[in-house]
Amino acid sequence: MYLNKTKLYFFIVFFSLVSSQILSQNKGVISGGLESNFNFFLRDSLIGADDIPQYDHLLYGAESWLNLRYTYDTWEMGVRFDMFNNSNLKNPNSNYTDEGIGNWYIKKKIKKLEITAGHFYDQIGSGTIFRAYEQRALFIDNAIYGLRLKYDISKNWNVKAFTGRQKLEFKTYPAILRGANLEGFLTFGKEDNLISIAPGIGFVNRTHDEKAIGKLVDIIKNYIPEEQVTPNYNTWLATAYSTISYGLFTLYFEGSYKSPEVFFDPNTMKTEFNGSKTNGKLVKKPGNVVYTSLGFAKNKLGITAEFKRTENFDFRTDPTLTLNKGLINFIPPMNRLNTYTLTARYSPATQLLSEQAYQFDIRYAINRKLSFNINYSNITSLENELLYNEIFTELVYRKGRKIKLVTGIQRQLYNQPVYQKEGTESVVALTPYIDFLYRISRYQSINFEVQYMSTKQDYGSWLNVFVEYSKAPHWGFEASAMYNVNPAEHSPKDKDGESLSILYPSLGITYTNGSNRFGLRYVKQVEGVVCSGGVCRVEPAFSGVKFSVSSRF
Repeated sequence: MYLNKTKLYFFIVFFSLVSSQILSQNKGVISGGLESNFNFFLRDSLIGADDIPQYDHLLYGAESWLNLRYTYDTWEMGVRFDMFNNSNLKNPNSNYTDEGIGNWYIKKKIKKLEITAGHFYDQIGSGTIFRAYEQRALFIDNAIYGLRLKYDISKNWNVKAFTGRQKLEFKTYPAILRGANLEGFLTFGKEDNLISIAPGIGFVNRTHDEKAIGKLVDIIKNYIPEEQVTPNYNTWLATAYSTISYGLFTLYFEGSYKSPEVFFDPNTMKTEFNGSKTNGKLVKKPGNVVYTSLGFAKNKLGITAEFKRTENFDFRTDPTLTLNKGLINFIPPMNRLNTYTLTARYSPATQLLSEQAYQFDIRYAINRKLSFNINYSNITSLENELLYNEIFTELVYRKGRKIKLVTGIQRQLYNQPVYQKEGTESVVALTPYIDFLYRISRYQSINFEVQYMSTKQDYGSWLNVFVEYSKAPHWGFEASAMYNVNPAEHSPKDKDGESLSILYPSLGITYTNGSNRFGLRYVKQVEGVVCSGGVCRVEPAFSGVKFSVSSRF
């Protein structure tokens, strides 16, 4: 793809400034990094790794990001080159090829004023009304392409404002976004009885153009008159939040409101003119989010309690988009972010239209050797339909610096028809696990993990074993095997329709030299949900070889 004029002008300015600083021997700093993934696809129809272009004839896919950052005095400039060749990252069931400048910016600090032009990432509060962020594993890059100003009113108070459009691959969505945010920090009392408050307020506005409004009108006019709504050009969002700390306690609270707007609700029924009904239609309603957390910490004990209520808070650049596309805001997840393969297999995606959730987490260190963690989370719809429930326990034993043993058990209820696919039943799973780390010497260690998931739903029960040997500072070797012990209804079938017990092996090696890291893995991966920070998507099975390169300079 060719550079447009704006990006060409940026490059001229960028390289002119860098060259002039190098020639004049001023102390400007150039830094950056490379991240590349190369996938080689090996067809395996038995597990469902087939019938997409990569398996059928392309056989290869790649993604790469190269960042360059230049800083000098009060100047900062950055540019990122993005490349996708037959990539399945955008859509796991298809291929995507494109390349170009995925991000560029210029930042300048003039006394108390900071100016940023180009692409930038930011958020207001916890992100409930606005969050521009990047999550490469899910092909999310919601940078804003525009202008941001930040002014330090005083040492403890600042205000910022921005305007622009959300990034769409190498283009932008047409909707215009603008917002403002005021944050501060206050303290009261004396040192032995101190209260600190970090309050903030924020506002965001989205404006549709005539084409977007026309698109919505064309869809809505096909509804029966009683279900037709009038789309609005402007939608406003506001939030107020604060962190209050006193002694052993920390309280966070945020309340957000969205003015009435047209959005897609997949849970409502659309009535056809012939009287038949289908799922999903555009509706017009206001929205709100309430989120709060209370933390207590003293010596060896830590307790956290959280609550969240979300109603009609799907806010996008284009209301006709679904899944993770075009989201302007971010609603924090309420479940524990699990890391083991089987404990993380059923992760609930945040529900933007109807969700009420709470979570409790208790951590206690009995002594230097022994500690435990108990976590409980519960998520329902506003109509009180149970979506997710988890009890997680963890016991950690340490013996000096050589031995670390982590063990526990997880119990989950996962509403698969809501989170993943209709026509299934909720998954009830019990998963004990053990993780043993032994440091052989200062430079060598071995890590051994075993997890067993017992369930009668979805694919049935699983056994997962993982072994990793590390030899610092360069080498790492890993091997894992995930085996469908007792296959169930949705497991792969043989030609007679009988469920199969299939082994999903993985072998990998990594080499690190300074800031350069290389990884090579053979992977056979079962279909499942991939989540990152509470944002999830369903991905098909994978079979093939992955090679990765990362570097920092």
